[in-house]
Amino acid sequence: MAKEFIDQLHQTIRLDQKPHRIVSLVPSQTELLANLGLEQEVVGITKFCIYPEKWFNEKKRVGGTKTVDIEKVRQLQPDLIIGNKEENTASDIQALQSIAPVWMSDIETFEDALNMIQSVGAMCEKQDQATQLIQEISAAFGKLQPLQLPKSVLYFIWDAPKFVAGKNTFIDAMLQKCGLINYSSETRYPEWNGTTDAVDIVFLSSEPFPFKESHLIEFQNSFPSAKIVLVDGEYFSWYGSRLKDAPRYFEALIQQLT
Repeated sequence: MAKEFIDQLHQTIRLDQKPHRIVSLVPSQTELLANLGLEQEVVGITKFCIYPEKWFNEKKRVGGTKTVDIEKVRQLQPDLIIGNKEENTASDIQALQSIAPVWMSDIETFEDALNMIQSVGAMCEKQDQATQLIQEISAAFGKLQPLQLPKSVLYFIWDAPKFVAGKNTFIDAMLQKCGLINYSSETRYPEWNGTTDAVDIVFLSSEPFPFKESHLIEFQNSFPSAKIVLVDGEYFSWYGSRLKDAPRYFEALIQQLT
């Protein structure tokens, strides 16, 4: 019996049966599908879907998140495509909608992420696994002790030009979970053009730009009074099953900041 599902862009998709051929266009959601036990159902992923490693090595790749090879997706004959508003382009999604139902996530908050997990579980008839995962994630974050004295932070995601994570982003939601105050007052991912002595901490993310130790001196010179820290961007920006382990990483990071 056909079922209808509403995605996070408030679009309704119709599935005639449980999906058996899924194409995932977002790394964190690909990892979630693996965690839900959909090894046989997922037939296509992007070149950035590096987890699980076995899938990365064996599954068909359909281009990048923003450069989807539409013809490769068509050849896989999917009955469900799962994407994300921020990760994928509107033009690619529009083209893919002529091939199969496309379910889109749109995630800015912790609650958005949990809702996405529940919805994907329902679509793929993995409700029990999704509910269990949500309970584990909620329990882990429930134990997280944020900084007692909140500090301001700039979270850099790109170099030359320099971009930071602003408000209304999932990264900002994770910073709040750590008791940190986003120094950027702008939304989304604004370019940062200045320096300041007012910010307490500067985070240099491992993705999408791979900041390394070689960048520390440059940023320390730009922010002489701030603590400069390299951080694992996957724990701040991956909103699938990676969230289960994020609090453990945040706990160690908070210890480093106190």
